[in-house]
Amino acid sequence: MRTGVADIDNAAVPTCGIAIMAKASIAGRTKTRLVPPLTFEQAAQCNTAFLRDIADNILAAAAEASIAGYVAYGPAHARPFFQEKLPHEIALIEACYPTLGDCLDHTIAQLLERGHRFAVVLNSDSPTLPTSLLVETARILAQPGDRAVFGPALDGGYYLLGLKAKHHRLFEDIAWSTERVADQTLERAAELGLPVHILPTWYDVDDVAGLKMLRAELFEGQLFAPDLGPAQPRHTRALIQALLETSDLKDRLSLNALRRAAE
Repeated sequence: MRTGVADIDNAAVPTCGIAIMAKASIAGRTKTRLVPPLTFEQAAQCNTAFLRDIADNILAAAAEASIAGYVAYGPAHARPFFQEKLPHEIALIEACYPTLGDCLDHTIAQLLERGHRFAVVLNSDSPTLPTSLLVETARILAQPGDRAVFGPALDGGYYLLGLKAKHHRLFEDIAWSTERVADQTLERAAELGLPVHILPTWYDVDDVAGLKMLRAELFEGQLFAPDLGPAQPRHTRALIQALLETSDLKDRLSLNALRRAAE
């Protein structure tokens, strides 16, 4: 059974645990902000492809730094989904709490309790996130003294938060799912006197604008940050290519753009 609890001594535990904050792929309940132009079923398929690519990205980073991969998942009964869809190297943490802040706080605590010196929570919306940023996170956290690593997202949230200790205050009084999340989190870090290393901004694929960025990056050579070198998400690329070739997604994307221009 994949529990995520290592049956080995702490000396053999990778120093950095990175957990994807994830929901099981359920049509009508997952990635619904991508509908339209996607259908509910296609949005759920994207969620699965993103998760598989982000898991692969963590494993690629683990080849360069002392990193272990996890998925912190919900709902509680979704464990078989993640066991089936993700590599066996990705361990599991159940994280089903009333707010995103509670889930993040619990996941950080779990990673530290499992013997990792550093704990990182990662979004499930950025399949092209450069592997180098995960490696950089582990290396920055390895420096002496308490500190945080923070990855701001283009929409005002964050795609990554890395810590060396539990800091419950970072998740308090945050207006989750708004453009204020990043600023408010950095304010909490300042209150704590916690030094923060800020990574380059990256984008989430959780709305139509993000989907268009993803398509441009994968198929049109329009890299979001050319100097960083995006990850190559093979599952996502295959899915989006299939949707563009076998459905009317291309037309729906164009129609959506026309509607937004007319608003």
